[in-house]
Amino acid sequence: MKYSDYVNTKQGSASRFRFSNGNTLPLVQLPFGMAAFAPQTSEGNVSWYYHPEDRSLEGIRLTHQPSPWIADYGPMCFMLQKGSPALGGAERWSGIRPEDAVLKPYYLKYNVLRSRSVLEFTPTVRGAKIRVGFADGGDNYFTVHSVTGSCDFGFDKEKNTLFCSTDGCSGGEHEGFREYIVIAFPEGSVDFDKVKVGSKENGGNSAFGSKVTGEEIAIYVPLKTPCAELSLATSYISYENALLSLEREALGRSFDEIMSDGEKIWEEYLSRVIIETDDSEKMKTFYSCMYRAFLYPHRCSEINARGEEEHYCPHDGKVYPGVRFTDNGFWDTYRTVYPFFSLAARDEMKLMLKSYINDYRECGWLPRWTSVGERGCMPSTLLDAVICDAAVKGLIEKDDLETALEGMLKHATTDAPFDYFGRNGAESYCRLGYVPYDEQKESVNLTLDAAYGDWCIARIAGLLGKTDIESEYDARAKNYANLFDKDFGLMRARNSAGDFRPDFTPIGWGRDYTEGSAWQNSFAVPHDMEGLADLYGGKEMLLKKIDELFETKPDYEVVGYSAEIHEITEMAAADFGQCAISNQPSFHIPYIYSELGETEKTAYWVKKLCDEAFSYKDDGFPGDEDNGTMALWYVFSVLGFYPFCPGRPDFVKGVKQADKAYILGKEVDIDKFEGNKIPYSELI
Repeated sequence: MKYSDYVNTKQGSASRFRFSNGNTLPLVQLPFGMAAFAPQTSEGNVSWYYHPEDRSLEGIRLTHQPSPWIADYGPMCFMLQKGSPALGGAERWSGIRPEDAVLKPYYLKYNVLRSRSVLEFTPTVRGAKIRVGFADGGDNYFTVHSVTGSCDFGFDKEKNTLFCSTDGCSGGEHEGFREYIVIAFPEGSVDFDKVKVGSKENGGNSAFGSKVTGEEIAIYVPLKTPCAELSLATSYISYENALLSLEREALGRSFDEIMSDGEKIWEEYLSRVIIETDDSEKMKTFYSCMYRAFLYPHRCSEINARGEEEHYCPHDGKVYPGVRFTDNGFWDTYRTVYPFFSLAARDEMKLMLKSYINDYRECGWLPRWTSVGERGCMPSTLLDAVICDAAVKGLIEKDDLETALEGMLKHATTDAPFDYFGRNGAESYCRLGYVPYDEQKESVNLTLDAAYGDWCIARIAGLLGKTDIESEYDARAKNYANLFDKDFGLMRARNSAGDFRPDFTPIGWGRDYTEGSAWQNSFAVPHDMEGLADLYGGKEMLLKKIDELFETKPDYEVVGYSAEIHEITEMAAADFGQCAISNQPSFHIPYIYSELGETEKTAYWVKKLCDEAFSYKDDGFPGDEDNGTMALWYVFSVLGFYPFCPGRPDFVKGVKQADKAYILGKEVDIDKFEGNKIPYSELI
């Protein structure tokens, strides 16, 4: 059985705005590919446009969406219609039988009932091959629909090529953004005299001239032949670059050839980590999670006519040489994704780090949460941990590391001109040793993340022989202690005068905490658990506090949000005490036991969480999956070790949940390691 046969690409997609079982999409794309495709089953929201139980299809969307909370950019929707084509999703949708659909990492197929047709996609790096088949003749159309933003469509009859572009983008930095899309039709397959366009102004259907521009528009391309293979490519730079990618990736190659290549690529990636177990359910969950591991970040650089890699820069709209990746939030992904890449995707990780450091060279700030450009939607600069982890594992070049340290020191000491860059409250933190709640929201997380980031800076400075910086930032890394409240045994916000917040409740979500309460966020000191234990009066007292966390009912109060957020609802529904495994701040909590020497308790909770909170099914995650982060928590937990402190070249022991495991062909047997730690060097 192929590893891809275990994958359910819909894992986690049965989600709603108020309750997440993953908030994922069944993406059809190559690993880290620039172009991804997903079914659009509902037009109701730009972000929540797919649900596996829907029995309708509005088309297949070209998508780059890393999360529904971030939304999409550069989207376009493709559909097959018959008779008089319709513009909007509410009018053009067709019934489907989702049980008959085929959704694999490298292949998508839907029977479009209304038009008695079959629509298939298989991806390339920057585009796709599309196969369409109508059951009979008549007025059969391949239609292309704008999703958001200003779009335009034009047709080159001599080249049988449709040219589309959109500036649709959801927020943050995207200066001059535009996605350019080209679709080549087989010669003789298009009835040019019957090409139509749709828009709100023309009632949805009129004759096509040479070009159409606007919002909420579409083009309807009539096909002379009932079956055809189309070639699609994209660019963020120009139509010329899109045509180059079309020539390199799709033209002259059949649909089946590209699909076969895509299958081989996915098999290679999925087999980088092999587990052996008789538990078929575990195999399906594990490899569905492995598929999620390699979707993000998306590559967003292109090869120009000179064969050189280049990329669009969302900071100033210019084109720069070199590789670039996007669609990643480091507040989430530093915890599991990049430590996993350091084992199973080292070459790709090197390129990603080079990309992120180039972002600093181009805009003056290291990235925080990018979706084409900087979005800054989550706090802190956890890229610090990603860079540090790469540095201590020898995955980053010295010149790049010097530049990275420069950027890290900048955001550790300087308030950025915009909230979505740098550390919020950096200058107050430098002055007071913590971020005060009367100046910044989520001040506890900002303080603890800054202390951890300072520890990462110290490690990098040490590698570069900058001992003065190393000593300074090692001292700053202890600043988490400034918020410790001995009375509650939790981290509590202070104001700029040094006073603890008076109206404190341990179960109060938001306000001083990021997507949690004091229970979920007080133990975010992965770099110094011994120092944290000292604040409690020793390891035994800290271990008792973690026991209390798991024993405390999942009660909550909404104190910092205008309404209950879905993360709260998910914690209460799962009921693992105050361990909200549904969200990232709790990921390391079950492993605190092992970090402090109580491996048996870690084993109990990790196995319980894996068995009860995860599956391969459409509702298979306990909360937002977040670009591979939650999927890889499960992968690490099955393998039996966890990256407790990214930036430290070791892993903490958990519990092995497979008979055997291999990473890049090397067997991993955690039982042979004494103590509670596994060195990184032993796993590569």
